[in-house]
Amino acid sequence: MSGSGAVRTGVETRIWSASCAVDDLFVPLVLGAENGGNLDLVEGWGRRWSVTWCVEGSELSCPVSAIADVPVRRAEPVRHFSWHPRQRHRPGLEAMVTTRRLHGFESLEERKFLRAVDFAGSVRGVLSQPFRLRFKTVAGKVRSHIPDYLVVMPDGRWLVDVRPARRADKAEDRECFAAARELAAAAGWQYSVVSGWRPQVVSALEAMRAEARPMSHLLDLQARMMGLLESGGMPFGELVEATRLPVVARAHVLHLLWHRRVGVDLASPLLDGAIVALPQGRPW
Repeated sequence: MSGSGAVRTGVETRIWSASCAVDDLFVPLVLGAENGGNLDLVEGWGRRWSVTWCVEGSELSCPVSAIADVPVRRAEPVRHFSWHPRQRHRPGLEAMVTTRRLHGFESLEERKFLRAVDFAGSVRGVLSQPFRLRFKTVAGKVRSHIPDYLVVMPDGRWLVDVRPARRADKAEDRECFAAARELAAAAGWQYSVVSGWRPQVVSALEAMRAEARPMSHLLDLQARMMGLLESGGMPFGELVEATRLPVVARAHVLHLLWHRRVGVDLASPLLDGAIVALPQGRPW
C-alpha cells in the first residue's frame, strides 16, 4: 500500500499523483495502546472472538483464529444499506473503474474513500460491510463491530474503517477500532481508520474522476499534449492552450491524470498554474 508519491520539501509535503499510494492521500486516526486496554487479549483470545460473514447468501461464523479459511472472494456484505426519508447520512453505490463493479457506501466520506482507492490503489476487490466481529472485554462483556471495507490489494488485504476525526472521539468507537486492529494483525492484514484527507486531495480527485470514462482519440489531443510534455512539465493552462481545442483538451488532461499517464502535485490546487508532467518527469 505504501507508495513513493509523497515527498517532504522543507515544511511542505508534495504528493505526486502518478505514483502515490492511497495512504499518501488520507489522514489516519492514531490509536493509542489505551484504546485497546479493556480488550480480552489473553492467550487464546483468537478462539474466543468470532467473525460472521455472509457467503453466497448464508451466514458463516468462525473464530478469529480461523479467518484465513473463509472464502472472502465469495463473500457479500454482512449488512445491507437502508434508504429512508430524513436520514442524516447519505448512502449510495459507487461505480469503480478498477473493479468495474458497484460498491456501496453509507456516507459521503465513504464515497471519498472508494474514489481514492479507485485512483491510487491497485485494487482487485472491495467488500463493503465485510463481516461482523464479536469481541470480548476483560470484564467479559461481548461487543460487536462491522468494519466499513475489506480491500483486496496485490500485496495483501486491507481492513478499513472510515470515521471523520470530529466523530471519532468516543471511547466505545475507539475500542471497536482497536479490536479491528487486533483482528487485522492476527490475520496478517493492514488496518486503517480514515479520519480525513490531505489538503486539496478531495477536490482534485473529484475533478479527475469526472473524466475517468473512455474518451475518443479522433482529435489526437492526448498524443499532442503528451508530446509537448516530453521536453518537461508545463502549467495546466499553457498545456491546453497549446492545442487546437483548449476547452476539449481540459477534459483530456483530467482523463490522463486519472489514469496516471501524466502527473500533478495533489497537495496544491488543481488550477491553470498546476505543473503537469509525464510520470517520470516529476517537476521537483
